[in-house]
Amino acid sequence: MVTAPRTNALRRTLADGDVALGILENAYDPTLVEFYGECGLDFVWIDLEHGGPSPFDGDRLEDLLRAADVSGTELLVRIPEPDPGMVRKALDVGVRNLFVSRVETADDVRRAVEAARFEFDGDSGKRGFASPRASRWGTTDDYAGTEDEEVVVGATIESPAAVANLESILEVPELGFVFAGPLDLAVATGHPGEPDHEEVADLIEEIRATTVETDVPLGGLGFGMDDVNEKADTGYQLLNLGSTTGALQGVVQSWYTEYRGERD
Repeated sequence: MVTAPRTNALRRTLADGDVALGILENAYDPTLVEFYGECGLDFVWIDLEHGGPSPFDGDRLEDLLRAADVSGTELLVRIPEPDPGMVRKALDVGVRNLFVSRVETADDVRRAVEAARFEFDGDSGKRGFASPRASRWGTTDDYAGTEDEEVVVGATIESPAAVANLESILEVPELGFVFAGPLDLAVATGHPGEPDHEEVADLIEEIRATTVETDVPLGGLGFGMDDVNEKADTGYQLLNLGSTTGALQGVVQSWYTEYRGERD
């Protein structure tokens, strides 16, 4: 039996110049991933840098991926560093969209993107060939010939050094997107917990202005829907709307506000 090659709806959205909307699922629950897909979100962000399972925990990732497949959304997986082995592991279990943290140079980014591809920049890539879940355990028709076109690898720009090197980072072949990281930029500039600090805001604007002049899509965090709409209007194509715990907190607090009885 031969199965059709995988497809990646998120890659198509970005390639068409459209905006993709998603949520950070920080409970790492397959049921919620499936539910968010049923709600119509384009992607569900799974952050393996700040929580969740190990990036090498293939069984947990497979469960989350199956939930995304059932409801037609895409998993967007963040890994802690541009480790080629970590990149290859995530892709082989079936991740189609991932982005790497802790990059500061074009070489850092190039290492991650090259590890994700069978062919890279007119030469051989450094992705390993086997029969993992990504190939439907060897049943996919022309897996090697189609897989590169269905994988997106992005990079988080979250330090002043990365911002300084952004132009060269954006020149890395096959870079899928860059993601502006205001929370880590706030820490890196000495303003932890202040993503709206003027120095941070200036760096975020530099990222935006530099990126929208290229063919590389730009992603970022939305701080409320007014901010999401403004960012969509100014060039962002990949926008995170919030998180599972943040949404639940807002709903529970609204219940407390509307409750007419007394509470301790």
